Amino acid sequence: MLIEFSVGNYLSFKSKTTLSLEASSIKEHVDTNLFSMGRYDLLRGAVIYGPNASGKSNLVKAMSTMRRMVLQSFEQSSADELDIIPFLLNTETEHSPSFFEAVFLIDGIRYRYGFEVDDRIIHSEWLFEAQKLAEKPLFLREREGIEVMKGFPEGKELEERTRDNALFLAVADQFNGKIAKKIMKWFNNFIAISGLKHEGYKGVTFDMLDNRQTRSTLLNFYKKLDLGFEDISIIKKPFDPKELPGEMPEAMVKQLVTDLEGAFRMDIKTIHQKYDSNDRLVGEVEFDMRSQESSGTNKLFNISGPVFDVLNDGGLLVVDELDASLHPLLTLAITKLFNSKELNPNNAQLIFATHDTNLLHYGNYRRDQIYFVEKDKYGASEMYSLVEYKEEGKTIRKDRSFEKDYIEGRYGAIPFIGNLSKPGVGWQGS
Repeated sequence: MLIEFSVGNYLSFKSKTTLSLEASSIKEHVDTNLFSMGRYDLLRGAVIYGPNASGKSNLVKAMSTMRRMVLQSFEQSSADELDIIPFLLNTETEHSPSFFEAVFLIDGIRYRYGFEVDDRIIHSEWLFEAQKLAEKPLFLREREGIEVMKGFPEGKELEERTRDNALFLAVADQFNGKIAKKIMKWFNNFIAISGLKHEGYKGVTFDMLDNRQTRSTLLNFYKKLDLGFEDISIIKKPFDPKELPGEMPEAMVKQLVTDLEGAFRMDIKTIHQKYDSNDRLVGEVEFDMRSQESSGTNKLFNISGPVFDVLNDGGLLVVDELDASLHPLLTLAITKLFNSKELNPNNAQLIFATHDTNLLHYGNYRRDQIYFVEKDKYGASEMYSLVEYKEEGKTIRKDRSFEKDYIEGRYGAIPFIGNLSKPGVGWQGS
């Protein structure tokens, strides 16, 4: 379970910024939106608002980058660059390392793991453990070397085996370290996806529809959303080189034939009911999902696999632009899967960026679940939650109209648009 995530000096985030899923003392939606793990009361997720180019996507990208670094670090060579971009609009930060840190629970034990990294090397890395209140280090890494504590015996004698551009945690995992394996599994259950480029996630949905148990869960979800079809048919077709474009270079064709030998192509069909002129049911018609269903239906299909996969595993799902191409009621339906004890018994968490202000009214989000991102005049992103926001020195009351206030600009994090009919005159809107 994620407690908090922090990032600094990465893309548009200059200073250290933290998103916390530890519940504050407010009493809103206690029975649905939070759960208890030992001494921790944790939120089932957070929603992030802000204008275009404010940094919302960069926060999601930061979480995705940390996950990528952890899971793929050992596979890289010593010559590989790490694809890390610092905050470039300041001379102090442009040549400094970026900062990533996550605090999370595994089996009731609190871990704090993080690192500082640039495009070439790991500058520092740390892992702390708290079985009770007191936190103790398991290992500390600086440029001068790695110090392994007695609570992390799996890291002994691995210091010299760790490349400058590899994470020590990943090395310990490769040598079957007990704690390292648990943490790597946690990061593997932490999924970050794009709501705009969602084609790549439909493989997870295919696998779940191919499984008898999970198939019924997905089909029931689709039917409740009234998407217009009664059933789904999946057809597996072996890869056929004859289907490749005729104008493709011969060398590329040969390479694809080699790479795709034994592979299958998945065709998805939606089953619609067919009626006669008297509105009597007379049969069924198959539609091709990709070409005959809406972009919203395709997106919902593609991301439903990751959504229910995370719900089943009790993991963490992070989504950029969740609402893109979706009707507001469909976005609301997905978010309500997570803010529910009945539908989310394994306490999965959902963090997502959106422009859908309807969720501020109908989503039943607590003030500590609502975050805003905006840029200052120096181009740096800042993030704050609604529960932290002060108006005339006072916190925002729970009975306020959050959606109306946000659109009116009371909480910031909205576009500032010039008056298009009167050049030089500005107004705020969303």
